[in-house]
Amino acid sequence: FGIRSVIAPSFADIFYNNCFKNGILPVSLPRAQVDILVEVAHGGQEITVDLPNQVVRAGNHAFSFTLDPFRKHCLLHGLDDIGLTLEKQDAIASYESRMRAERPWMVAQSA
Repeated sequence: FGIRSVIAPSFADIFYNNCFKNGILPVSLPRAQVDILVEVAHGGQEITVDLPNQVVRAGNHAFSFTLDPFRKHCLLHGLDDIGLTLEKQDAIASYESRMRAERPWMVAQSA
C-alpha cells in the first residue's frame, strides 16, 4: 500500500517490532501532537516524516521523535535481517575457509 511510516501515541510491542522488519517507521508522538497532525491531514496538507533528522513536519508544525540508532541505520539503508547478515558475507566466507583448513574432519563430505 506504500505505507512508509505510522504515527501514533503508542504501539503494541509486537506491532512496533514488526514495523521495522517490514521497512515501516513507527513514530510515537504525544497525543496532542498526533491530534494536530490529524487536523493538518484533514485540511489536506502534506505530512512529512524526516527520518535522517527524526522530525515530523506538517504545515508550520515540527515534532521531533526518538529512534534507536541501529534501527535508524537499518531503515536508512534498507536492511532486514538477511541484509544485515549479507553485510558480513566476507567475514563469514573467511571464517568458513579457515575452519575447512583447521578442522577438515568437520567439513561435510559430498555424496
